[in-house]
Amino acid sequence: MVKIMFGFDPIIAMGVVLATAATDAAYVFFNAAVGARHRIRAANWSAIWYMLSAFAVISFTEHAIYVVFAAAGSWIGAFVSVTWLVRAPIARPVTAPEV
Repeated sequence: MVKIMFGFDPIIAMGVVLATAATDAAYVFFNAAVGARHRIRAANWSAIWYMLSAFAVISFTEHAIYVVFAAAGSWIGAFVSVTWLVRAPIARPVTAPEV
């Protein structure tokens, strides 16, 4: 393994960024599913969220510097997923035309 200064592996660091970005995206979609009261979709996103976070947490315990990469991935994941999440237009009440 190629390790650079501070004793961490840049490939693991990129894995942490990607894992936390995907984790935060799953969290955003989980919350959207909960808000929409979609039980199965919320349960699926919850399981994905938990599974992805395990990789990042295991990496944190190996070397504390990975927390910086986790924070970067978290920011990226939340930003991209909220940008991508399309909100349905707000339903406006239908009014009778004025006579």
